[in-house]
Amino acid sequence: MEKLQWTKDVFGSKLELRQGFEQIGSIQWENMVSSKAQAMINGKLFILNREFFLSKLEIYDANDQSLLAMVMVNIFNPRSDVVINGKRFELEIQNFWQSRWSWKYNGQEIIKFTSNEFITKDKGEIELYTSCNEEIEILILLGLFVRNQFILFMLLLLFLVVIVIL
Repeated sequence: MEKLQWTKDVFGSKLELRQGFEQIGSIQWENMVSSKAQAMINGKLFILNREFFLSKLEIYDANDQSLLAMVMVNIFNPRSDVVINGKRFELEIQNFWQSRWSWKYNGQEIIKFTSNEFITKDKGEIELYTSCNEEIEILILLGLFVRNQFILFMLLLLFLVVIVIL
């Protein structure tokens, strides 16, 4: 099993992905609430895009602009599917706070994400249970992109609650 670490300032626009002390990837949004981001992992460049209300997330190859994968996310349904290279992967949110989520293939967990903090930084670990999967980089980026969208949604809800109370 391989472990990666990720960090993002809650109100920031950049997420960093590390393996030990080496940065191996990043996601850079135009701003904190942007629906588009540029991503890099292991030297490969990608473009991430989402619809305004979180439902559809897409990842493109930055070089030829080809759509690599698309996942529909529903905050009220803990499971979503994505097909990459003809293979079906299942995203599963494992708790209400969205601090544990994973990708499964054929019912087996292949990537597990955990989040450890939420006050000023959003950070956590990624456990890889397979190394021979050519779709791993796309799944890692989509998993982190999904997490960011849930955080934005939770911040929006918090903001609305505060406005209603005031």
